[in-house]
Amino acid sequence: MHQPSSIDVNGFFSAASFIASPNFDDRPPRCRIQLLVIHNISLPPGEFGGDGIIELFTNRLDPEVHPYYQSITHLRVSAHFLIRRGGQIIQFVSCEKRAWHAGVSNWCGQERCNDFSIGVELEGCDSVPFTDCQYESLVTLTKTLHATYPISDTKGHSDIAPGRKTDPGPCFDWHRYRAALAAL
Repeated sequence: MHQPSSIDVNGFFSAASFIASPNFDDRPPRCRIQLLVIHNISLPPGEFGGDGIIELFTNRLDPEVHPYYQSITHLRVSAHFLIRRGGQIIQFVSCEKRAWHAGVSNWCGQERCNDFSIGVELEGCDSVPFTDCQYESLVTLTKTLHATYPISDTKGHSDIAPGRKTDPGPCFDWHRYRAALAAL
């Protein structure tokens, strides 16, 4: 029988594999997780399936592998989760900690969305539709996060950093995602 997924007391999702990112810190005291932020990422840009995202989030990106990497190798970023094209979920940072995914951001008049959000990266880009497996995994993860934390909203990176970010992009089907959540 299939075990339902869960978030343990340390903030780890049971259905994810874990690769530790050093790019996190403590959330502010008494800060409640209220927001889920959906992103997209591909490294090199527009290419899927390689180790570039993992290497970026673990500070091991080799600037000699691809010309684009030279412009981002200095970044210290992470997300709580990455959902690969095949639906596999990798967790990089405990949900209890602050991942460095949102940057300069604002939601409902609150700055610094990293303080009170969970970041989910979908392996993809603005110009390619996401896979059925990614939507299925995202819905499962979202439901599990909502059962564990007082999340009141889900936004795209572009919603909390307008003009600066475009992800998850026009190919992300918000209607499909919300309808799948409502159907569970």
